[in-house]
Amino acid sequence: MPTLQTKLPKVGTTIFTVMSQLAAEHGAVNLGQGFPDFPVPDRLVQSLEAAMRAGHNQYAPMTGIPALRQAIAAKALRCYGAQVDAESEITVTSGATEAIFNAVHAVVRPGDEVIVLDPAYDCYEPAIDLAGARAVHIPLDPQTFAVDWERVRAAITPRTRLIMINSPHNPSGAMFSAEDMRALAELLRETDIFLLSDEVYEHIVFDGRRHESVLRWPELRARAFVVSSFGKTYHCTGWKIGYAIAPPALSAEFRKVHQYNVFCTFAPAQHAFAAMLSQEPEHDEQLGAFYQAKRDRFRQQLLGTRLKPLDVPGGYFQLVDYSTVSDLPDLEFVKWLTIEHGVTAIPLSPFYETPPAGQRLARLCFAKNTATLDAAIERLAKL
Repeated sequence: MPTLQTKLPKVGTTIFTVMSQLAAEHGAVNLGQGFPDFPVPDRLVQSLEAAMRAGHNQYAPMTGIPALRQAIAAKALRCYGAQVDAESEITVTSGATEAIFNAVHAVVRPGDEVIVLDPAYDCYEPAIDLAGARAVHIPLDPQTFAVDWERVRAAITPRTRLIMINSPHNPSGAMFSAEDMRALAELLRETDIFLLSDEVYEHIVFDGRRHESVLRWPELRARAFVVSSFGKTYHCTGWKIGYAIAPPALSAEFRKVHQYNVFCTFAPAQHAFAAMLSQEPEHDEQLGAFYQAKRDRFRQQLLGTRLKPLDVPGGYFQLVDYSTVSDLPDLEFVKWLTIEHGVTAIPLSPFYETPPAGQRLARLCFAKNTATLDAAIERLAKL
């Protein structure tokens, strides 16, 4: 047997897999992994079936079918006022995770540095490591999850190649403001640093807030990959369809990686999403109100427990402070909660390089039907 040296020494089984397996073993209500348990829109299912029956079952074009790329361009104009060229600036991918991987490998070289903001989603650093680069972790405020832009500025070196941002933020739900975008633009203005903006929860925003997509900000868009996810918007995370919007030169490099990664993405679903975007654009416009009703009801229920819910401006996760319930570290707490009380959550520590000392927060997903959330609350009320 040849000697094996792992290329990802810090990577094991993801916390999402660990907790979902534990939930299954103990019959727990799984509010851990972020997937909805309610149906996808009827039109989407019907359009998928129609596409398959029409024979759209072979390889799609490498960049995505033209109808879908044109529908994405129309959506970018409708939602953000951004003129996007469907031919040269949009690439359809096998999920947002693939798009993030492609973007990193399109521009990052061995020895480069990539700034990530902690807590950060767990696919970011492995993509950076596989590119031979180093992730530079900048912690967000442990209570508000706001960015300290001066701290980001101080972390920039001649090796900094890319900054990765995420709004609405997973796991906290925090959102960038217009002031954040101006600060980021000023920070990058005289540099050669690229930007990767993870916007998979772009339509799940609450209380009248505006999602500050990088597509709204021409100065930032000129150096950015903007990544989105159909799975989050249309309740079909298992379909694994996303896309990236980037200027032509960046898209060209992105597509070189995409071409030899997966080459193309599931063709029937591309036709279904093209139909959905063109025939039912109100879906994404109404998504915030749909999830806000779930957030508000779940938050009100949590106030009847010993868990303290934090503010959630966007996304479909609710952070709770469990410090009045337990002094256990978060990983031990969520395992205890699953085994002893039958509710599964996700700890925050796996999202950090160095978790804040004494932080007692866990993440619950409220992208669930009413019966699922009610069953969880019934158990959490007994803590």
